[in-house]
Amino acid sequence: MKHKTLVILTPGFPEHEGDSTCIPPQQVFVKALQEEHPELNIVVLTFQYPFFSGEYLWHGIKVIAFGNPRNSRVIRRFTGLKVLRVLHKFHKETQIIGMLSFWLGKCAYIGNMFARRYGLKHYIWLLGQDAKAGNKYFAKTKPTADRLIALSDFLVREFSKNYGMTPAHVIPVGIDVTRFKESYTERNIDIIGAGSLIPLKQYDVFLEVIASLKTTIPDVKAVIIGEGTEMKRLKEMAAALGLTNNVSFAGRLPHEEVLQMMQRAKVFLHTSNYEGFGAVCLEALYAGAQVLSFVKPMDAAIENWHIAVDKTEMVNKLESLLTNPDASYQSVLPFNIQRNARAMMQLFESGEAIDIRVQPAPASIPSQQLMQQD
Repeated sequence: MKHKTLVILTPGFPEHEGDSTCIPPQQVFVKALQEEHPELNIVVLTFQYPFFSGEYLWHGIKVIAFGNPRNSRVIRRFTGLKVLRVLHKFHKETQIIGMLSFWLGKCAYIGNMFARRYGLKHYIWLLGQDAKAGNKYFAKTKPTADRLIALSDFLVREFSKNYGMTPAHVIPVGIDVTRFKESYTERNIDIIGAGSLIPLKQYDVFLEVIASLKTTIPDVKAVIIGEGTEMKRLKEMAAALGLTNNVSFAGRLPHEEVLQMMQRAKVFLHTSNYEGFGAVCLEALYAGAQVLSFVKPMDAAIENWHIAVDKTEMVNKLESLLTNPDASYQSVLPFNIQRNARAMMQLFESGEAIDIRVQPAPASIPSQQLMQQD
């Protein structure tokens, strides 16, 4: 009897179990999917990263990598053909119940081509940048609305606006709560930010906000975690704004250390002007911090997640959050990753429309009522 197999197509995947920085939300999802459906044979085909070609096991899940050491564009042109050969082999040897592509990109294009040939279910998970206008793979892949899953309500609207097609399903991001340690440490970081230091994330705005806030809270302390092309410019900007004693750059840190720092923070500040659904914001919520951002991922309000329409409002809301004498910090979990994994499998089993709504989910560690300490 052939094993039931779900094939996941992705441009990148962790190269080993200790790699916590490669698409953390998606690796958390894959682990949850395996835990919820241990009888299912999950196979991950990763097109570009890791930068090698071969098979390996990741938490017991077979991963087949099609990368190359130099990440050569010439070699990458043949990746699709290699993937198709492997898919044909799987089709003969196993019972493929469906295929799931991360992002509407080359993976989705190859997956759709194979799925249509053999009449297989193939869903595409819209995860952020792929919903923007100008994605060439929309025309190449020709997806239908019932095969599109959006990560958030924001992406549903963005994709509908740009392509005249409304994704039929919404399954949000989730987090691995087992990585959090129970902590009652002092909240000695006023503001924290975490992510790639690239123009999209607008860390220049982050620094401008801190500079404005400094006029009313002179000793405000902020930490930026991450690395990227903007690091040098941002450090120079911080110095020019007189923030040397207010803002520190922690660089790239292991995921567990990032979570521990979030548990020391009062506010997580997210200044990106475009975000499918930042898992980092959900991690900050679960760590007990207040979250403040420009982008609102879901239509329904999320507890302790505050939205600012512009920089001025962001400064005002930050000041209010940091000077509130009754401030408390409680762990919030809007979405349960296990529930999200079950919803994904429901699509392959029934095909019914899925729309995960914001609702309280039980935390695996006690909610932390930590009073603000000066």
